[in-house]
Amino acid sequence: MLKKLWRKMAGKPAAGSVKHTTPYTGHGLSADDISFAAEKTVSRLQQAGYEAYIVGGAVRDLLIGADPKDFDVATNATPEEIRALFRRSRIIGRRFRIVHVQIGPETIEVTTFRGSGSGGTVQNEQGRIMKDNSYGTLAEDAGRRDFTCNALYFDPVKREIHDFHNGVEDVRQRRIVMIGNPAERYREDPVRILRAVRLAGKLGFTVEEHTAAPAAQYAGRLKEEPPARLFDEITKLLFSGHARRCLDQFRALGIDTRIHPLLDSLQQAAAGGRSGIVAESLKNTDERVRAGKSVSAGFVLAALMWDKLDTLWQKHRQHGLKPAHALIQAMSELDGTMEKGWGVPQKFTATMREIWILQPQFDNRRGMRPHRLLAQPRFRAAYDFLVLRAQTGSAEQELADWWTTFQHAPPEEREKMTASVPAAADAPADSRRKRRRKPRKRKSADADAVG
Repeated sequence: MLKKLWRKMAGKPAAGSVKHTTPYTGHGLSADDISFAAEKTVSRLQQAGYEAYIVGGAVRDLLIGADPKDFDVATNATPEEIRALFRRSRIIGRRFRIVHVQIGPETIEVTTFRGSGSGGTVQNEQGRIMKDNSYGTLAEDAGRRDFTCNALYFDPVKREIHDFHNGVEDVRQRRIVMIGNPAERYREDPVRILRAVRLAGKLGFTVEEHTAAPAAQYAGRLKEEPPARLFDEITKLLFSGHARRCLDQFRALGIDTRIHPLLDSLQQAAAGGRSGIVAESLKNTDERVRAGKSVSAGFVLAALMWDKLDTLWQKHRQHGLKPAHALIQAMSELDGTMEKGWGVPQKFTATMREIWILQPQFDNRRGMRPHRLLAQPRFRAAYDFLVLRAQTGSAEQELADWWTTFQHAPPEEREKMTASVPAAADAPADSRRKRRRKPRKRKSADADAVG
């Protein structure tokens, strides 16, 4: 009985909110615009008697003519009820439990409507929400979303969009507007500042005045967030396809707080307007993302941290270490810094280190060493990084050109190339020192006599 009553109340707006329903003629979206898996998930939930909608960024992107990255579903079914309905599904999350439903190769994230009550919500002394498993109605869930453009609910069966906070109009006006009091919402979750920055930069939207005003004040609280969560948001910004535009938003919002070392490197590059390795890497990454090509987080990290590493590398080389040994020493020092709460997954740092460690080996162009380097699994990534270094003055252009020719040359041409490299050009000057042989110890005359 209680469940039926709750289902009946679920669609009613909460006090102070008004639901606006935009029909198909007002938006032009249909089930054909969403993925098969998303449409199947919504249909099955509705057939079982639950409410279910495509929600958030997918609806926003469809309205502006962009291709959604993924499709999320919101429903009044509890995680346990969703799990019982879909055989290939699992409940995940601690702060707020969600269900991953797998249909074919696609995974749909399904969330239960969040409530406005405090029954399942736990906050720390700063007001940040630490745990949130309070369930509610559609209207309450809309009130819990961060921005109006993300609080849109599309019913692909009825072809209607439900909107409680003027989100459709805000999308049409291309503006980011916080739902509720911006200062309070930033206090609840400071990461909303990074999301506002990313959405404005990625979509070309403007952060509305009242939403922008408290951002600089609360940006310092981001340092208190778990490093892994911060790193995740930074990578979303990096791979948005408009990283430079996102970084410009920090200046537009007046945010100059040091938040995370990687973000600091990004902001310094953007503020300086230089054509250094960080700026060039961002440009290349943006172009690849917009072209639908794959990008490597490890490669981008290698570029972001190269200036710091190169400074340490040159210092150790000046102290007499060979290039490879000097680089290993520099990497060890930098690793000690990065491991202090940066939140970078090991799989990314492993790729980054492999790219770095191969850089001194490009100086060895005689004999069999170039052939062995060419066979390395990370050769292509390391070579691309060498080219990037050459473009920004961190490596000799002649060296990058030699390797460009060598890797595409036939075997006989490669043999000629390695044989024709002068010994003086095979390694940097500081590593071409003649080894002094230790003098052979001679037996004394007395010892010979004894023998």
